[in-house]
Amino acid sequence: MTWFVYMLRCGDGSLYTGCTNDLYRRLKVHQSGRGAKYTRSRRPVALVYQEELPDRSAALRREAAVKRLTRAQKLALIQKKEELHMTEMRRKERQMPEAFDSAVAASLARTGIWKITVEEITGKAKR
Repeated sequence: MTWFVYMLRCGDGSLYTGCTNDLYRRLKVHQSGRGAKYTRSRRPVALVYQEELPDRSAALRREAAVKRLTRAQKLALIQKKEELHMTEMRRKERQMPEAFDSAVAASLARTGIWKITVEEITGKAKR
């Protein structure tokens, strides 16, 4: 079962670190005010960091390690994760979806949606 270590930014700007095996459910509990005592009086909370781990033991060890970090180190960890995420998103935007093949391209070209030939898309021009 997959476990998560996560960080929340509380309404007062502080950071809360926890671990769970159901991140979506746990986030809803925090946002409803029934979560950890710390976050109850510091709503709203926003998920700013998450890390997937293979088991509970690994998650608890990682949570303890993150909690030992200074605030500056936690913010750097969040920033690094955001930069990696943005880099990944930009990389994916530059790539054509896997489902986009020559049959889809041909269909689009036939309907006139695209004024381009299948050969131009696939790079297999007839010579």
